[in-house]
Amino acid sequence: MTTTDPRTTAGEPSGPGSTGDAGDASGLSVVALSQGQLVRRRFFRHRGALGGMAVLLFVVVLAFSSIGFAGIPGWWHYGFTQPTPIENGGRPTLDLIPWFDGDGLAWGDHPFGQDNIGIDYFALTMRGAQRSLIIAFMVGIVATVIGTLVGALAGYYRGWADSLLMRVTDVFITIPVIVIGAVLGRRYGALPIALFGAILGVLLWTSLARLVRGSFLSLREKEFVEAARAMGASSSRIIFKHILPNSLGVIIVSATLTIAVAILVESALSYLGLGVRPPETSLGLLISNYESAFTTRPWLFWWPGLFIVLIALSVNFIGDGLRDAFDPRQARVRS
Repeated sequence: MTTTDPRTTAGEPSGPGSTGDAGDASGLSVVALSQGQLVRRRFFRHRGALGGMAVLLFVVVLAFSSIGFAGIPGWWHYGFTQPTPIENGGRPTLDLIPWFDGDGLAWGDHPFGQDNIGIDYFALTMRGAQRSLIIAFMVGIVATVIGTLVGALAGYYRGWADSLLMRVTDVFITIPVIVIGAVLGRRYGALPIALFGAILGVLLWTSLARLVRGSFLSLREKEFVEAARAMGASSSRIIFKHILPNSLGVIIVSATLTIAVAILVESALSYLGLGVRPPETSLGLLISNYESAFTTRPWLFWWPGLFIVLIALSVNFIGDGLRDAFDPRQARVRS
């Protein structure tokens, strides 16, 4: 009767001195993992990143499903433009602390209250969150594209191209973003939300450009790039097929943090009256509109501020997790 070594069946070498014997001797089963698998494992072991991702997903789903989007109706029964009779002085009906007043959990008809003309503030806050999220992600996309292109061209070609592109970057860095944003916001704040976000994205690409440039300066001297040149690969192919994939970690992390910055910049501009303008709204504009009601109806100030903090913190935690996941100095992940 022929017997089969179980280690051979499992796909491991069975000869003396083999890797399988070393693994058995140490009591560890080591499995080779790709870079993508290592990054995913590190990210999903980062509790802060997972918590931030859960909070951000909750906010996005709540904002876009509650009042609807792009003609698709939502499940919330009040609109963000139609006033209704003011109930209970416009105070929030949401009650999540039954041990404090003893009357149990309650959602109510107007969980976030009503504004001074009777508009449901939950619907209005969800509308503001939608617009702020659209602007933030549009800023992230535009800033990532511009920053990646500028940094890649400067780092790869060096010489006069590097000097010219970096001097342009320095000009954008030296002028405060809030000042340029205020000028552009006053000029283009009444434009569609996505276009306004794209204009803000033109301002927030500088840090990413510098990071990508540094990555390209390092990678262009590696052996695999020299091998590609020796085989006759064009500069565009080397940039986009060989160097850029190896810089994705830097790009993804920076893009995530840019989204968090965009939320705060948009909120600040709208608060100053230089960003989103009526009839549109955003979280920053809601805070600006109801600032005078802070002492009499503080919930009109609290809810938009709470969502700004939730979005900014959750995106920052996700960025922190991505930075740790892409860091090659992290401990090796074993199966």
